[in-house]
Amino acid sequence: MTRKLDETTLVRPSKFAHVVLRTRHFEEAIAWYGTVLGMEVVFRNDLVAFMTYDEEHHRLALFAVPDKEAPAPGSPGLDHMAYTFDSIGALLGQYRRLRAEGIEPAWTINHGPTTSLYYDDPDGNRVELQVDNFDSVAENKAWMESETFRINPIGVPFDPEELVARYESGEPWETLRLQPAEA
Repeated sequence: MTRKLDETTLVRPSKFAHVVLRTRHFEEAIAWYGTVLGMEVVFRNDLVAFMTYDEEHHRLALFAVPDKEAPAPGSPGLDHMAYTFDSIGALLGQYRRLRAEGIEPAWTINHGPTTSLYYDDPDGNRVELQVDNFDSVAENKAWMESETFRINPIGVPFDPEELVARYESGEPWETLRLQPAEA
């Protein structure tokens, strides 16, 4: 039986597999990703740790590197990784859990399409924990085409404790997800 490759059709990946980070803080990074994302080590030695939080063999690999000078902020490279939660309650619950562990967000912002909390790992790599604000692709697309987005494509900062209080008071998701007025 012979086969013929399709060399003309663009084939997109079926899923995103993993991220590999170099770390100057190997033990701290393993602990941090375990605490923040619930990742478990599936293999490790003195050089590398493979970690996952689901059925994938690994979602993150951490490679220990010698203690070197950190790159200058804003230099080319990874900006951040983002992880989506199923609900605002799950996101805010993680915020409170991490806060109790002494892990505070570096930046909180309602982008419009997402409500996001950004955290810095032990090497300064940024990890975004988010919840989608729209129920459909069409709603998200409409936001991205809106005048509001054209004027401010980044979003509006928010106070996570204020959002927690609003959530715990029973305020509905339809208003919690709205982007706040400019500060």
